[in-house]
Amino acid sequence: MALVVLVLATLVIIKATGSSMATPTASKVVTGKRGSVASISGTTALPAGVLSDAASVSPATLAAIGRSSASVAPAPTEVKKTLIASDGKPEILFVSAEYCPFCAAQRWPLVVALSRFGSFSRLSATHSSTTDVFPNTKSFSFYGATYSSSTLNFTSVELQTNYVSGNAYATLQTPTTAEDDILSKYDAAPYTSQPGSIPFLDIANKYVSVGSGYSPQLLQGLSLQQIAAQLNNKDSPVATAIDGEANRITAAITAATGVEPDQGAAGVSPASNS
Repeated sequence: MALVVLVLATLVIIKATGSSMATPTASKVVTGKRGSVASISGTTALPAGVLSDAASVSPATLAAIGRSSASVAPAPTEVKKTLIASDGKPEILFVSAEYCPFCAAQRWPLVVALSRFGSFSRLSATHSSTTDVFPNTKSFSFYGATYSSSTLNFTSVELQTNYVSGNAYATLQTPTTAEDDILSKYDAAPYTSQPGSIPFLDIANKYVSVGSGYSPQLLQGLSLQQIAAQLNNKDSPVATAIDGEANRITAAITAATGVEPDQGAAGVSPASNS
């Protein structure tokens, strides 16, 4: 599948929840005119303490939060062969874009979860589009970052920036042929009702998640520091959403690879929504 850039007006997947209202969970990849390739992303340096707060959520807080309601959760693929990276470790692939508010939301629990298996360096700060739904959602950017782990390989593809070049968001990174093959197979039914959506998370081809596990609305108006400062507070709605989704990702990683997190298992079912 050839991935194409996203048009300025983001289409949204509407996934029914238990309420009378529908909750958007992902941005749709649609055909549009290719924007110019960006030499840099629309990112800045992370404020002090933000990464350390996200990377050091205590096992006690994670255990206390445990399961939380989620509109999206990692789903098993029933594939027998584990996806292995060139370094011999199980590979986790995340495809997103900096303009996408659902991607911005999902990066938070991904950083919390992956920090239990390794460490990030050179993460930067970004925000979703200021003209899209849930505008200016604050988040990390994986563009230019490094992830170090003795047990896992993490690959991120940030498709586009959060600023416009011509009539589209500027292209940032392009998936490889192998990554396109994964997207073609798993960013599709039955894992999503809208094929070609982001954020997309593939955990060693054993679990797939398309969309954000919680609404970016929860982060509206909050700075990076304000979000990060709440992550270790089990009574915070922000922590309940982000840490609860991190627990699901953690459980899916362990189920897919057999690798236990350094800080102790969260003990939740990866595919459970309740």
